[in-house]
Amino acid sequence: MTFRTDLAGEPLDNVAPIDGVGYRRFRGDEDYGEMARLLMATSRADGGYRYETAERVAKGYETLYNCDPYEDMIFAEADGKVVAYSRVFWENQLDGTRSYGAFGWLDPDFRTRGIGTAMYEANEARLRSIAATHPADLPKKIMTYSAATDVSGVRLCEKHGFTPDMYLADMVRPNLEDIPDAPMPEGLVVRTPTADEYRKVWEAEVEAFRDHHGASEPQESWFEEFMADPNFDPTLWRIGWDGDEVAGCVRSFIDKEQNEEFGRLRGWTEDISTRRKYRQRGLARSLLCQSLEAVRDAGMQEAALSVHTDSPMGAYRLYESVGFEIERRDIFYTKPM
Repeated sequence: MTFRTDLAGEPLDNVAPIDGVGYRRFRGDEDYGEMARLLMATSRADGGYRYETAERVAKGYETLYNCDPYEDMIFAEADGKVVAYSRVFWENQLDGTRSYGAFGWLDPDFRTRGIGTAMYEANEARLRSIAATHPADLPKKIMTYSAATDVSGVRLCEKHGFTPDMYLADMVRPNLEDIPDAPMPEGLVVRTPTADEYRKVWEAEVEAFRDHHGASEPQESWFEEFMADPNFDPTLWRIGWDGDEVAGCVRSFIDKEQNEEFGRLRGWTEDISTRRKYRQRGLARSLLCQSLEAVRDAGMQEAALSVHTDSPMGAYRLYESVGFEIERRDIFYTKPM
């Protein structure tokens, strides 16, 4: 899509005024460093370990869809620095609903001053103006989220009529000892995909996640992100195959920069998926345990993953059964448009 770069940095007067705070539009490349700083600051304040750089944020913004950052972002400045930013977008979910997302990140030192509320209300107004151009007969909802420990964020969501829709947990296995023995189901094998099979792995993953609550229509940009992942390392993946067909996968990775930042040796056993016809056979458990062994053999001392705790496939119970413990939680909220 073509972005409105002519709007770069333009002051905004549609956000409720707060003494000492000014609002503007996205400026482009020069904002990515400040965005990375805020992402890390909010994560740490809420018990997380997110690691971002300007380069990582910029890479993510190369594949935006249904969002023009120059029209759909707000930056708040105070004391001569960026103290918050937000973004809105929309997407079609597989249940036929059109979802309108509003997400924001606020410097923890500036919480409870009304900045988050002012920006959210401007974001909702923007989303409603976008939705007014879409077919009237589409079921529509607004979506946002807050860390469970962010009291002001939870209050903001409740104040604006949101109700919890799903819960996301970061889970950690604090050591890589005593990994359970979990053999592969009969007839299935594990092997590393070749380069010409990466697309097949991605398509199988997309298919498997269609059953998740809130699943959205897949975009080609997702595959671009898949291939551009800075931690892309298929040697750590554990892909289950039925002949030349992907049955399930765990795409583990090691984020060396994140580990250096936080002084630890953590591997991520992420993107765990099993296609529908291969479920209830112990495949996910086997691939996960093999992934734990893979990151252990790569020199890691702990493993982590993220999960919807209300997953219909029982993912949370599986991860708990192999030794993962909850580290932090996020709450995703929705309300009718």
